[in-house]
Amino acid sequence: MTEKAPNPGGPGTAANDGSAGDPAASRPGGPLPGAGESIVVPPSILKQQAGWSNPDESPRAAGGTKTGEAPQIFASNVRKSDSSEAGYDENPPGVGKLGVILGSVLAFLLVGSAVTLYMVNKDDSKSDAKPEAAKTAPAKPTADPVPPIKDTAKVLPTIVGDFGKKADIQVPSEQADGSFVVKVLSEGSGPKVDKGSWTSVDYTAKNWNTGKDIPSSFDKDQKQSIFQAGSDALIPALDQAVLGKKAGSRILVVAPPAAAFGSEGKPGMSIGPKDNLIFVIDIRNANAPDTVVNGTVTPPPAGFPQVKDNGKKPAEITPVAGAADPTELKTHVLIKGTGPAVEKGEKVVVQYTGALFKDGKVFDSSLSKGQAFSFPVGGGQVIQGWDQGLVGQTVGSRVELVIPAALAYADKPPSADIPPNSALVFVVDILDAGQG
Repeated sequence: MTEKAPNPGGPGTAANDGSAGDPAASRPGGPLPGAGESIVVPPSILKQQAGWSNPDESPRAAGGTKTGEAPQIFASNVRKSDSSEAGYDENPPGVGKLGVILGSVLAFLLVGSAVTLYMVNKDDSKSDAKPEAAKTAPAKPTADPVPPIKDTAKVLPTIVGDFGKKADIQVPSEQADGSFVVKVLSEGSGPKVDKGSWTSVDYTAKNWNTGKDIPSSFDKDQKQSIFQAGSDALIPALDQAVLGKKAGSRILVVAPPAAAFGSEGKPGMSIGPKDNLIFVIDIRNANAPDTVVNGTVTPPPAGFPQVKDNGKKPAEITPVAGAADPTELKTHVLIKGTGPAVEKGEKVVVQYTGALFKDGKVFDSSLSKGQAFSFPVGGGQVIQGWDQGLVGQTVGSRVELVIPAALAYADKPPSADIPPNSALVFVVDILDAGQG
């Protein structure tokens, strides 16, 4: 999603290596040379940029609480008034007047000594020594834990509308009871969303407390949101809510502050620290990290390297004997997908196999890693042949790209497996696309 209308929880920042981010090491063929090399940005900063986390909020750990926070510790400084340091009575009976006088003199001397010590210590107050109390100052209170998910509550919003269209959310007059509710309104028949699944959703959202709308994927110029489920990179209202649900399902989510933006709220979106949020989420697609596309294959024309499908293993690419290196980008659709066309700037999720045009030697494949690769197409984070060749292709397609060296790595290949000035061949499965 863009900053103009951010997605719930921030951009999907889960990694191509199954953790977080899209590290350059997982890029097809390795990192880009020179100015084309990408900068890896921590998920917490991406969330802040997208507007779905608080700027001073540390990343949420699994379970919903902030890390690095300790409980407050308190100690009493009230002394027992009827006892001396040794535990005797301060004014024991039968000591007589002499005892009282000697005691007074001793007390006077002790007070004088104390004053002298105070003045000496005062002069040394600029030293680095700090009071013990300062060393053990209590930390900030920990965040409220995310409550367990329920499928109902005392009162719930009324939802009108069908899957795939903006929902009409009717907010009750009663206040929410603080439950974290995830309720299936209509169940789909697609793949189940597991932890790590690449998931795309449409959503409608509203603030229960104020009745105001929250930016939606159905708004003008907005698209479905795509992210890796269960990565803890998004607010629990989205990240946890879709787990275990099937693609094609519409679900209602009622999120108390602990499952959304915590006790600080989100002032920039008019979300207060005690506001409960309502989401209606349509799960469009769910792809396991090792998913590949399926369909009727149209063989490459003459002059193109031939491609053998190996299922979830890297494709086998047979070069054209004696063919000269290409001087321009060539594309061929091996399998035509039925999804929407990929637009420049969208985040796409793909599987790929890359080979040398000269001899068909495979130098990289996401299928060998068991993890799909994601990137914003047209954003300069991959080689130009990808940025140019995938725009306009439809989701669900398998595309063969024949890329001249000038649109690949030119004379600065990222690894020894790619000789300088090599033309390349890629077979790319487009699994999904959206805003992330």
